[in-house]
Amino acid sequence: MSNSSASMRIAGLLDEGSFVEIGGGVTARSTSFNMQSRETPSDGVITGYGTIDCNPVYVYSQDASVLGGTIGEMHAKKIVKLYELAMKTGAPVVALIDCAGIRLQEAVDALNAFGELYMCQIKASGVIPQITGIFGTCGGGMAVVPTLTDFTFMEAEHAKLFVNSPNTLECKDAQEIATAKFQAEKVGVIDGTGTEEEVLAQMRALISMLPGNCEDCAMVECTDDLNRICEGIENCTGDTSIALSMIADNSDFMEVKADYAKEMVTGFMRLNGTTVGAVANRTEVCDEEGNVAETYDGKLTANGCSKAAKFIRFCDAFNIPLLTVTNASGLKADRHQEMKLSKYMAEMAYAYGSATVPMVNVVAGKAYGSAYAVMNSKALGADLVFAWPESSIGMMNAESAVRIIYADEINESKEAPKLIREKAAEYETAQSSPQAAASRGYVDAVIEPAATRKHVIAAFEMLYTKRAAAPAKKHGTV
Repeated sequence: MSNSSASMRIAGLLDEGSFVEIGGGVTARSTSFNMQSRETPSDGVITGYGTIDCNPVYVYSQDASVLGGTIGEMHAKKIVKLYELAMKTGAPVVALIDCAGIRLQEAVDALNAFGELYMCQIKASGVIPQITGIFGTCGGGMAVVPTLTDFTFMEAEHAKLFVNSPNTLECKDAQEIATAKFQAEKVGVIDGTGTEEEVLAQMRALISMLPGNCEDCAMVECTDDLNRICEGIENCTGDTSIALSMIADNSDFMEVKADYAKEMVTGFMRLNGTTVGAVANRTEVCDEEGNVAETYDGKLTANGCSKAAKFIRFCDAFNIPLLTVTNASGLKADRHQEMKLSKYMAEMAYAYGSATVPMVNVVAGKAYGSAYAVMNSKALGADLVFAWPESSIGMMNAESAVRIIYADEINESKEAPKLIREKAAEYETAQSSPQAAASRGYVDAVIEPAATRKHVIAAFEMLYTKRAAAPAKKHGTV
């Protein structure tokens, strides 16, 4: 293997000394358009296998020093062969992308190569994890590759991701659109950004959390106290990423798509050594010092629902149990949301409703209206639902409900504030309290926040052997 950037990325990703190259002798077959005089070692892509934390992975890394890392016939065939081996052995595929696009000298052969690459990714989807790191250019048809994979990371300073070259776009922020920042914050394709070393470390951490294939189980020995008390977790209903860290083994929670739709948290944690996927609402983001840096109104958004839906589908495909932490006061209301929210709420509801993995919900704050229904409610398939004592479950805030129900009485009363307080207290007890939901069977237990880790671990232990039969059909259409 050469000492190019492509080979150095492989060395930085895999366990030291574990990489074995395959297909190193392959070169371009085309001799048209002066190609006969060009050297094309490995045809611009290094392929092989190795380990991450002693677990097998397959990896390909594009070499921009060879024809710009462009995709040609043999280049693609090497990647397709790698996928075939990964599918046979049940191990993840990692792509390290630095590609100038399609190889013009090979024309229709290169176009067919793109199609073959897409097809092997499609076949592998839901069978083995696919992770992409973008370190240089990823444009044109190559831009489809990371979006066909499960998780994508991007070097923050130099990497570019685009379908049409930014130079061809007639808009003020054309150059910004291809950047890691834009793709992570506005588009939601990117799961993590950073320096090249940081990106490789993020990819290693994620792969260590995931099973090798859809029939595998991601499990390690737990070194944390299963009954550990989570003191102060009730103060984290705003930034639920902190609450999830407190629940997790050794406080290790890895958030994905952290810069996109921040009002919805998605990520992975371990509970009793088993990898669990987590979805949670968020009303604030705290900085490293614990100060509130950003705030949100606690409403479901289109982007948040879309982000959660994709994550839920991944977890279900790979038999990863799901933990939901609910704190949603309703639905975001503006023109932009009205155009997309119902569609993506439906996607999230469908993802939860069709999932067959163990699912546990902890209602930590508000759970109002349709937001309650689609956030892994009992009706959508949650196996166990816990609620904290101070949480609230119902159609809406008790006082708002009273103002609607008793509108005439309030208008006629000389002591309207007192009437509202009294009726709100009655409504809270009868309709909105977690105890009221528990009395109807919608909540399985009202638990103390500090004991959340213990209850959640016990729930997943009980659900470990869950078997759920789906209706006989080819596939759904949502």
